[in-house]
Amino acid sequence: MMPGETGIVCGHCWSRCRQLPNPRCFRCGHPVGAHSCRWCELLPPFVRSARSYCWMGAGTGTAIVHALKYGGWIRVGPAMAERMSRLSWPDDVVRERAAIIPVPLSSGRLRDRGFNQSEILATNLARIWRIPVLAHALARETATRSQTELTPGERLSNVAGAFSVAQSALREVRGAHLVLLDDVVTTGSTLGACAKALFAAGARTISYMTFGRAPASGDRLIP
Repeated sequence: MMPGETGIVCGHCWSRCRQLPNPRCFRCGHPVGAHSCRWCELLPPFVRSARSYCWMGAGTGTAIVHALKYGGWIRVGPAMAERMSRLSWPDDVVRERAAIIPVPLSSGRLRDRGFNQSEILATNLARIWRIPVLAHALARETATRSQTELTPGERLSNVAGAFSVAQSALREVRGAHLVLLDDVVTTGSTLGACAKALFAAGARTISYMTFGRAPASGDRLIP
């Protein structure tokens, strides 16, 4: 830890987080080069925009997420959210975002872990953005397998129909532009299933926010 630093993660480790390089797609935030953006193809038409702070599997981003998620380092949440808040968004997203909704855990996983890492990030980011968190708007109807164990095709079927919107949240959801937040996105299957449930419940549009993004083959990891 360098002098004057008070966070649970030191400045050197933060500096080794590998942020997504520029230029980035205006809609999905993915690095683009000579070819058109391929990551937008993963987004449903009712998803307006998506942003992620850093790559997973490169730099220290994965270690920081694992420290929060599996090590119980919940005090790193504010620093993660502060870095997520620095990302730029289309002007309409900034104007319209009405609330943040964290991706829920199954009741069994929440009981075992003791906390939902996405809710911790959402709570801290909402404080910076000065909008509410709808922590219980989404429910996970079925206890799905961990997405990390599955192929892209299996990920889609694993979470299909797994989420529903609580009756108590319908008034806030209807007609709103909502920011759906998870710690990491890989194929977008989980976020897509959540967004589909929100849209079916009357949300006008949804944007995605994650701390980490898993690169695909051919992605530029550095500028």
